[in-house]
Amino acid sequence: MTGPRASERGKAARTVRRAAAGVVRAHPRAVAAGLGWSVVEAVPTAVLGAAVGRATDAFRGGRVRDAAVWLAVLAAAALIGSFGSRRLYGALAALVEPFRDDLVRRVVRGALRRSMGGTADTGAVARLTHQVEIVRDTLGGLLITARGFAFSAAAALLGLLTLMPEVAGLVLPPLLLGLALFWAAFGAAAVRQRDLVVGEEAIAERTAALAGGLRDVSACGAEDLVRDALADAVERQAAAGNAVARFAAVRALALAVSGWGPVLVVLAASPWLMRRGATAGTVIGALTYVMHGLQPALRTLVQGMGSSGLRLAVTLGRIEETGALGPAPPARAERAAAAGAPAVELRKVTFAYGNGREVISELDLTIPHGDHLAVVGPSGIGKSTLAALIAGTLSPAGGEVLVEGAAAGDPRKRALIPQEAYLFSGTVRENLTYFTPEADVPEVCRAVDAVGAGRLVRDLGGLGAVLDPAALTEGQGQLLALCRAYLSPAPVVILDEASSRLDAAAEARAEAAFAARGGTLIVIAHRIASAARARRVLVLDGTRALVGTHAGLPEVSPLYRDLAGRWEAGAPPPGPPAGSQPSGVLGDADGVDPVPGADLAVDAGQVVADRADRQDEVLGDLGGGGAA
Repeated sequence: MTGPRASERGKAARTVRRAAAGVVRAHPRAVAAGLGWSVVEAVPTAVLGAAVGRATDAFRGGRVRDAAVWLAVLAAAALIGSFGSRRLYGALAALVEPFRDDLVRRVVRGALRRSMGGTADTGAVARLTHQVEIVRDTLGGLLITARGFAFSAAAALLGLLTLMPEVAGLVLPPLLLGLALFWAAFGAAAVRQRDLVVGEEAIAERTAALAGGLRDVSACGAEDLVRDALADAVERQAAAGNAVARFAAVRALALAVSGWGPVLVVLAASPWLMRRGATAGTVIGALTYVMHGLQPALRTLVQGMGSSGLRLAVTLGRIEETGALGPAPPARAERAAAAGAPAVELRKVTFAYGNGREVISELDLTIPHGDHLAVVGPSGIGKSTLAALIAGTLSPAGGEVLVEGAAAGDPRKRALIPQEAYLFSGTVRENLTYFTPEADVPEVCRAVDAVGAGRLVRDLGGLGAVLDPAALTEGQGQLLALCRAYLSPAPVVILDEASSRLDAAAEARAEAAFAARGGTLIVIAHRIASAARARRVLVLDGTRALVGTHAGLPEVSPLYRDLAGRWEAGAPPPGPPAGSQPSGVLGDADGVDPVPGADLAVDAGQVVADRADRQDEVLGDLGGGGAA
């Protein structure tokens, strides 16, 4: 079998081997002690068949004293074995408990790294409280089982060789055949067991998300979707459990071949063995080695590996997949590689369309992680061009643009939402989870509620409703696109006038949600209120780029002083009114004179024409036109 399933089969065995090798390397003295006491424990198995065979022949020959001596040897061997078994458990505890403690530390560190990387690790509780304890218990049982089988089988085969080499040659083939059958089935069973473990995590995560997001689910009208998703998870868990249970039949077959096959072979070959000099005691001794030496060890191995060993392999593999034991996932590794680098960095960036004038010239800009930057300036000054350069959809003519320490353009690192929202004919949920198809319903509902799209989603018929993009207004389309960006795992979000068709209150709520979301937010602002909400503001006026705060920029930027002073509601312009307001900001480059009159700054219902493409800006918007 090829593909992911075949890969997972081999992964189970590799995981067990890595765990065992790690234990051996970490605690060599405890391993040496365990091996030594295992040899002592195996003494009765090595003596068992030979003592019974010799005693049988002695009894048949009337040599009672010789028979008694062999039985006394067997009793002494049993005492020695029990002493070794008692000391063995202390050595195994010295291996298992430190491994368990180290595993707990790794799980906690892995969960913390994921949380610091912006990913909530909701499965960490299940791994810490349940899966780690599974590993602890099963590792101890597996060490006892595998070690016991290895030493018991070796002792029994050594006894058969000393009893009669031909018998060892008869016993070995069915023993190896049964073990091979079991090992081949073990990989397939590991795949089903992994599905069982993953299903357990999925149910825990969905239940936790549902408990914390009932209000959001109800607000989105997503009760049916949540119920169906949870029911599917439960059904998959039940199917995985049934598949694991069916492995018991294969386990029984392997045990029959390896455990009872040698008995049948020895009995069938008894006449041949007798002709080669075997006695009745030899045959009975051989059967004793098989039935009381090999069979119990095989039964323990097959049952232990088929249950405890299977859980150990899959649970360790699952913890490894989540980053607790193995290498960090790609996103986290890239972030670690870019440690110390800002979220966005522009170095001497220059850009021009065709052979025209440079829209952006020699721009240096550093945006640290977690920043909230608003970009303001007249229309056509290069704000959207700057957004496209940071997103990597445009390449600079000169200079360098870095996002998270790497070249711009990686969609995993940035999400760009333009003014014209892109929506497609799918369900509402499919549109919202375009960047994050794995997001569950409660998570989507929380994003919808945070951005303020709950009423819109309900009016559309809920998350499962089929969306007709042509039937939406531009503002509704922008609101859904904002939800999509909010759900995106990208650490940098760029809103290029993505809320221009929303009213001021809806825009404020959406921007506040993104600011609280975490990561880095860049807003190409069309209202001065967006700049006032930002932590920093970048002003592009056609001659230079200034970065500062909303409160400090009016002191150094005449353009921003005009924008902040004359376009704030209720703030009359300084000086005597003359002609159109605000002079020098909008201009008349479009051949359209802004609405005349001195009441512009206080008339909240005034509409100002902007550019020849019939765009309108409500009072409070940034002006259009050329540089101040």
